[in-house]
Amino acid sequence: MYTGAERLRDLRRAASGAGKGKYEMKALIVGGGGREHAIAVSMKKSSRVEKIYCVPGNAGIAQIAECEPSIGVMEFDRIVAYAREKAVDMVFVAPDDPLVGGLVDILQAAGFRTFGPDRKAAILEGSKAFSKDLMKKYNIPTAAYETFDDPGKALQYLETAPMPIVLKADGLALGKGVLICNTLEEARAGVKEIMEDKHFGSAGNRMVIEEFMTGREVSVLSFVDGRTIKPMTSAQDHKRARDGDQGLNTGGMGNFSPSPFYTEEVDAFCRKYIYQPTVDAMAAEGRPFKGVIFFGLMLTPQGPKVLEYNARFGDPEAQVVLCRMKNDIMDVADACIDGTLDQVELEFEDNAAVCVVLASDGYPVSYQKGFEIRGLENFEGKEDYYCFHAGSKFDEQGRVVTNGGRVLGVTAKGATLKEARAKAYEATGWVDFDNKYMRRDIGKAIEEI
Repeated sequence: MYTGAERLRDLRRAASGAGKGKYEMKALIVGGGGREHAIAVSMKKSSRVEKIYCVPGNAGIAQIAECEPSIGVMEFDRIVAYAREKAVDMVFVAPDDPLVGGLVDILQAAGFRTFGPDRKAAILEGSKAFSKDLMKKYNIPTAAYETFDDPGKALQYLETAPMPIVLKADGLALGKGVLICNTLEEARAGVKEIMEDKHFGSAGNRMVIEEFMTGREVSVLSFVDGRTIKPMTSAQDHKRARDGDQGLNTGGMGNFSPSPFYTEEVDAFCRKYIYQPTVDAMAAEGRPFKGVIFFGLMLTPQGPKVLEYNARFGDPEAQVVLCRMKNDIMDVADACIDGTLDQVELEFEDNAAVCVVLASDGYPVSYQKGFEIRGLENFEGKEDYYCFHAGSKFDEQGRVVTNGGRVLGVTAKGATLKEARAKAYEATGWVDFDNKYMRRDIGKAIEEI
């Protein structure tokens, strides 16, 4: 491995443009979904990256990186040992569980430059109660709320609360620990589901009860170096499993970027009252945040408010945002780590992207895996089309088969959102597997413009 002095020298040379191409890095990505595939594709475009590794990876990532599927994202000792074995220069920790669990701290202690928030900062996503209290303390716009450890007290509170109302499991729940309850009966059932039946495991030991907000949802990813924040282009997710935003919450069924509802006025408000105040608040709490903050926003009649924070790239937000970013992702990552993000100007293509998730029918409740994925070769050499793998693996015969609820993120770029949407849906027909399911209305909102 490089010594610290050598690395600093080469980073400075790279930042100044001197010796371009001489600092060839080995990078390791931790994770195995569509978000990690999008990160890997961005890395591959970097002139500074010689070799990409990924644990556990998937069949799509394996086309551009050396994967080790036997290592799970929570096997911290094995990840450190693998990073040492491969002599990597930088590690990207992408998923929420290892971030909240402190993998970044362990990698940094082992001497690795690591992109992502440490454990103290990742609590921004790890505890909804923490993030709501932070927003309240620092006057960051969000929904009114109460936090409960006792299901009996939660039920008592609900007796006089206005409906509809939102129940949130405090901890990590794969993006699914949120219930919108229209009636008191539904809310009572939700408390039982979260706090008593532990449908979301230990994430439901505490629960946040929140006022129901109305408006359009927008997602904004941002790079952060502890004090400076640089928002990326906006996106809009579709969380519900079924068309018309019906069905259960999922990890995300599709996305588009940019959001036409995220205007210059909204952006100016968020920068002043939400983005920078959040970074400043975390620093003031002794939890400086370095990495990516995902802002889930609701554009209410009273102005933008924070729905939630995530401490990493969203999935499938990463798929529609990173493919439009002009910057070298390694340069931006270095700036976040080194506290020099104020010297970076983020640039994005003046176009649009739409991602349609191909899922296993039955997701997110129960579904079958192991079906052969056919037609992947149709994406080869196609400019502006991407097929990001979320849940895939190689079977014993070497075939690419389904290995999850969300299987593929079929993504396309176009001059306009409407063009990108048409191209993405066209491309969903290029690939097939036996229990393929998708929403047919991803990006439908743009037709209303």
